[in-house]
Amino acid sequence: MRVLTAIHDPVFVPRLYSRFDQFLLRFIKDERDLPFVHLCLRITLTLIPLSILLYMPFVTGWVWWAVAGVHFFLNNVAFKGPYGLMLHCTCHRPLFRKEYDFMNNYIPWVLAPFFGQTPETYFSHHIGMHHAENNQEDDDSSTMAYRRDSLRGFLRYFLDFLLTGLHGLMSYLNRKKRRKLATKAFVGEITFFTVCLILAFVNWQATVAVFILPFFIFRFVTMLGNWTQHAFIDPTDPGNPYKNSITCINVKYNRKCWNDGYHISHHERPAMHWTEHPAYFQKTLPKYVANKALIFDGIGYPTVFFCLMTKKYDVLARHVVNLDGTFANEQEIVRLLQQRTQPVRQAQSQPAFA
Repeated sequence: MRVLTAIHDPVFVPRLYSRFDQFLLRFIKDERDLPFVHLCLRITLTLIPLSILLYMPFVTGWVWWAVAGVHFFLNNVAFKGPYGLMLHCTCHRPLFRKEYDFMNNYIPWVLAPFFGQTPETYFSHHIGMHHAENNQEDDDSSTMAYRRDSLRGFLRYFLDFLLTGLHGLMSYLNRKKRRKLATKAFVGEITFFTVCLILAFVNWQATVAVFILPFFIFRFVTMLGNWTQHAFIDPTDPGNPYKNSITCINVKYNRKCWNDGYHISHHERPAMHWTEHPAYFQKTLPKYVANKALIFDGIGYPTVFFCLMTKKYDVLARHVVNLDGTFANEQEIVRLLQQRTQPVRQAQSQPAFA
């Protein structure tokens, strides 16, 4: 168990801006999102040129593989996490001012395909379904029916999403009469794969490296994240964000990925700016105590996922923050963690998966 001390996750600190930053601030709604613009510029000036270079006929042999290696590193190690969570943040809070609204298409339509993310599907899924249903049975990406410390359960969860995710999303959105979102998701998915098919005739190796491989990696990573964020669910109160989500504090991931570790407060207040979560967390600590909410100090989602798959509950318990003596000892925490990873029998009598 850990005792809550200082919070080291990023918050907004006012500063003097360079002339270039002052120019950029003219276009965005919130100065706190200036790092997003810088990230967009870095991706545009590095990843996209490398992607184009892989299609050039004069780039062959070991040079092609060297470029592909640098591209893979930038795409999947350096940029994928920050980009994915920037996409997430800007779905909740548009980046550009109303008079420059057309520029809000740059992140989901221009940059997204280079990370294997089909345009519009993330917004339609995350805003149109996931937050609307809060990981409950109508959420097609709900983790409730699965045993969440089971590798077999996770692989089934991932494959179900990979193979039937679009169909499930479209069915849900049409059923809820959110047909505009359904249409956008369908158009985005079809456009992505149509372009990939055309480009495959130009250079199939480059198409695999630039679009297809990132597609599988992006979907795997997003489902791993959602699985971990909603791995511990109280079966008696599964709709309570304090009891179906977790919070990870004081971890490098929060600096790289815009405080994404604060998933409880994100579900409670989805539109809250990413820089406000640490202060809001400290302000609402009594709610965490009242709900026996799970706060992990010093470890992020990848470590939590690994511990779940290897059933290292003792490691997880050592990183749980014990607020106001909520837990008597680590054994009590282990029992709670094990209880909250069991499949939740859903109201629609759907099967549970180990």
